[in-house]
Amino acid sequence: MIHSITPKAGLLGAIAGWLCGVPVRLHTFTRQAWAERRGLVRWLSRLADRVIVRLNTRCYADSFSQRDFLVAEGIAREGVIRVQGSGSLAGVDLARFDPERLRVPAAAARERLGIPAGSKVIVFVGRVTRDKGAGELVEAFSQLRDTVLVLVGPLEPERDPLAAETLAAINANPMIHAVGYNPAPEHFLAMADVLSLPSYREGFGIVVLEAAALGVPCLGTRIVGLTDAIVDGETGVLVPAKDARALGDALAALLADDTRRAALGRAARERVRREFDAAAMNARLLSEYASLESRK
Repeated sequence: MIHSITPKAGLLGAIAGWLCGVPVRLHTFTRQAWAERRGLVRWLSRLADRVIVRLNTRCYADSFSQRDFLVAEGIAREGVIRVQGSGSLAGVDLARFDPERLRVPAAAARERLGIPAGSKVIVFVGRVTRDKGAGELVEAFSQLRDTVLVLVGPLEPERDPLAAETLAAINANPMIHAVGYNPAPEHFLAMADVLSLPSYREGFGIVVLEAAALGVPCLGTRIVGLTDAIVDGETGVLVPAKDARALGDALAALLADDTRRAALGRAARERVRREFDAAAMNARLLSEYASLESRK
């Protein structure tokens, strides 16, 4: 059995598995980098995904919207790509993302950054790049007052650089803390009032579920993947992608309404516990493996 996930591994695994006669060949689509590309790169990437579908015995997507996107783009026929449970790749470790366990580390992180008492905190977790919407987030943040923005994740200047004005704004604003990569993003998520993920493209958006497990609602963009991770108006809020004004207005409204924010956070946490517990999702995947192996 072969089970691949990333695009390059998916193509290599599909070809090698088919040539070697491996009887069970699986691939999970998590996102399509070519969705924002043009020209030859887009054409070749789409071709690679079609080869992955053709040579594997079964394919999955980590969200229903992503499955539908792949069908609409002609990558696979209707019914060929499946979604396990409610989606996501592996769910959330509820023991790791436990708000009680993280109360002290979150307070320490807030103190270390010197965040004033009473200030609302927006947290972003991911690659701090253009296609993650970092430019729009920084621009939207300039509309807010008495608020701190914490960017958790690496810059990628060689791969997807931010605009010079965005970098200048980050460096010049004392209320923006760019902490870089951190192996324990849960310490920052646990001190957040809102997670913001204004991406142009995503897989399922696992950080949304991690924040939700801590009772933190997410303000994201209405794109493939995030429309599954966030139930708009119930567990978070969705706004159009690449729209800094809409993002800023939604952030201001959400931060000003403590009652609504708390209700969204409670609903988000309940949904994660009900549908995205990693232990239950891993058990479901193992059951799928056993079923496929017995059929072989």
